[in-house]
Amino acid sequence: MSYKTEELAFANTPAAHPMASTPVQPATSRSTADYRALDAAHHIHPFSDMGALNRAGSRVIVNAQGVHLWDSDGNKIIDGMAGLWCVNVGYGRKELADAAYRQMQALPYYNTFFKTTHPPVIELSALLAELTPEPFRHFFYCNSGSEGNDTVLRIVHQYWATQRQPAKKFVIARKNAYHGSTIAGGTLGGMAYMHEQMPSKVENVVHIDQPYFFGEASSDQTPEEFVLLRARQLEEKILELGANNVAAFIGEPFQGAGGVIFPAATYWPEIQRICRKYDVLLVADEVIGGFGRTGEWFAHQHFGFEPDLITLAKGLTSGYVPMGAVGLHDRVARALIDHGDFNHGLTYSGHPVAAAVAVANLKLLRDEKIVARVKADTGPYFQKKLRDTFAGHPIVGEISGAGLVAGVQLAQEPHTRTRFANGVDVGTLCRDFCFNGNLVMRASGDRMLLSPPLVISRPEIDEIVTKAKAAIDATARELGML
Repeated sequence: MSYKTEELAFANTPAAHPMASTPVQPATSRSTADYRALDAAHHIHPFSDMGALNRAGSRVIVNAQGVHLWDSDGNKIIDGMAGLWCVNVGYGRKELADAAYRQMQALPYYNTFFKTTHPPVIELSALLAELTPEPFRHFFYCNSGSEGNDTVLRIVHQYWATQRQPAKKFVIARKNAYHGSTIAGGTLGGMAYMHEQMPSKVENVVHIDQPYFFGEASSDQTPEEFVLLRARQLEEKILELGANNVAAFIGEPFQGAGGVIFPAATYWPEIQRICRKYDVLLVADEVIGGFGRTGEWFAHQHFGFEPDLITLAKGLTSGYVPMGAVGLHDRVARALIDHGDFNHGLTYSGHPVAAAVAVANLKLLRDEKIVARVKADTGPYFQKKLRDTFAGHPIVGEISGAGLVAGVQLAQEPHTRTRFANGVDVGTLCRDFCFNGNLVMRASGDRMLLSPPLVISRPEIDEIVTKAKAAIDATARELGML
C-alpha cells in the first residue's frame, strides 16, 4: 500500500478511542483552595521549587477523558504530553479498568520469586515476544523506566561475567540524556543539574556528546556529517578506556526529556557498527519511544538499528498502573539462563494487576490498529501541521520528530541557529502561556515538547497546534519579536 493510499484509508476513520463523552466524576470533592493548602502542607513534588510552587498553588487535575483533562476549577485542558509521554491509549479506557478489577478479584498480588509465576505475567511475556522484534523473547519486570535502567546495568555486568570478561565494566552514555532518577538512572543520564544534587554516583559510567545538530553543530556542517562525528566519539571513548573494559553503550533512540532530539539517519547505523566492532552491548532506552510513539512499535525500528537490550515502561500500561520491563536479545538472555542465579529482583516484579493491565493495553494498541494509524495518518498529519504552521516563524528554529512526538526549537535567530542567551527563561515563559491557554506542552530549556496520546484525532491535533501557536506567538510578542 502506498503512503498516499494509507493516508486516505485512515483519513476518514473515526478516532480509535470509543469512550464516554463526559468524564467520570471523582468520588470526593474539595475546593481548589482546600486542595492547594493540603498539597502545600504535605506533598513534595518531583523536579520542583516547592517554595515557588506553594506560593503560586498547584493545578489540581480531577478528571480525564480521551485526550483532555479537567481541573478542579472546571477548565478543560488538552494534554499535549500524554501525561508524561505515557497515556498512549488515552484516558478513560474501561477495558483497562476492567482488567485491573478482574485481576484484583482473582489474584491481587503474588511475587515471582521462589520458583513461582502467575497467568498475567506469562501472558504479558508471550504477547511482548510477539510485538517486539524477533531477537527479543525474554523479559524482566520492574516498576518504572528508572528501575528498568538499573536492571540493565545488572544484566550487562552479569552478561560479561558469564562470558568470562569481568573487566568489561564501563558503560558509555550521552550528555543531556535522561535514563531515570534513581542513583543509577541519574548517573547514566547526562543532565548536569541532576548530577549536581547527586554526589554519590554509580562507578564506571562515562559520557560522550549528544547529536544535537541545531544547538551544537558548526555553521559549515550538514546534519549527516555532524552526527557521524558525534557517533565516532563513541569509538574514541572505547579506545581511550580500552575495548576490553567497555561493557555497553546506552542511548534513547531520540532524546525525550533532553528536547526531542532526532539525530540524522547516519547516526544510529554508525553507533551500531562501532558497538559490534568492539564487542560492546548496545542498549536502547525505549521508555518514551516504545509502543508506537514514532509510528513504529519501537523507536529503534524507526532509526533502523538492532539493540541487545531494550528498556520499556510508560506506554507498556499507558500509565494506568506503574510497570517497567527490560527486553533481552536472545544472546543475552541465553547467557543469563545458562549460567546460574541472576541475583536481582523487586517485590513487585511482574505484579499481576500491572501485567493484566499491560496485556489489555497492548491488545488495544494492536487490535484497534492505533500504532498503524499513527504511522499512516495522524503522525504524518501532526508533523506536517506543525511544520506548515511554524514555517517562517520569527522565534522557531526547527521542528524535529516523527509520528506523534515533536520538539519545537525556540531561537533568537532561526536562520543562523542562534539560540536565546536566556533560553531556559524563554522556554518557561512559553510553557506558562501554554498552561494559561489550557494546553499541556512541556519546556526543555529552549525547546517546547509535544507527545499527545496516540488515539488523538485530526481535529484534536488542530486544537493542540492552534493553542501551541498562540502560546509561541505570545512569547514572541513578550520578547518584542512579533
